[in-house]
Amino acid sequence: MSSPTLSRQDYWRGQLRRTAMLLAVWAIVAFVISIFLAETLNSFTFGGVPFGFWMAQQGSIFVFVVLILIYAITSDKAERAAGLQETDDTMSTASDAH
Repeated sequence: MSSPTLSRQDYWRGQLRRTAMLLAVWAIVAFVISIFLAETLNSFTFGGVPFGFWMAQQGSIFVFVVLILIYAITSDKAERAAGLQETDDTMSTASDAH
């Protein structure tokens, strides 16, 4: 295992910043776009359905799943940079007593 290139303090600062940014995107999509701008977006159609309705029903869920994927990928990279990734030595198995 190589030496960490990121301190734990920098790692947690990055985690908090990443979480705040992704939550902000989620709030904008879930509330502003899907609720407050729904009437405006309904002037467009997506697959024959008013876009504001589609965003409230499907689009915000797709965005949420993409945000989870972004969080997982970027957190994994940050954990590797900080030397915090899981290894066989640090993981428990089902047969381990807890």
